[in-house]
Amino acid sequence: MGEGQGLIVVGVDGSEPARRALVWALAETRLRGGRCLLIHAFEYLPAATGAGSVAAELASAAHDVLEQELSFARDSGLSVDGRVMALGAAQALLDAAQDAELLVVGSRGRGGLASALLGSVSTAVVHHATCPVVVVPSRDHT
Repeated sequence: MGEGQGLIVVGVDGSEPARRALVWALAETRLRGGRCLLIHAFEYLPAATGAGSVAAELASAAHDVLEQELSFARDSGLSVDGRVMALGAAQALLDAAQDAELLVVGSRGRGGLASALLGSVSTAVVHHATCPVVVVPSRDHT
């Protein structure tokens, strides 16, 4: 199997919509017999003072979020891995999914307006991804 074959990339940020996307991605990974890569991104715009300590705190918090989501994903018994990327979320997901079969995101994450149908990250990846994208709704629509 090539590097991207069977690879499903999913964006995680600790939010409920991202967890729903992760659950969906894990189910699809099981169906395809592939592997799942969890991506958590953080972007840091350095300030004039204390930049090093703030960056380190952000990186540490990002790793904590990823570890929590990886712990959940590993309970599935599937092949899962994770990566923290110090980029904007959309760019991190697009970069990670360049050779993937599928990119999965929640409709909204931690940022954005609650009334928005799609968040800025999901909108960006839908328009720019080189693979199919699934946007998982934030809740069931019945």
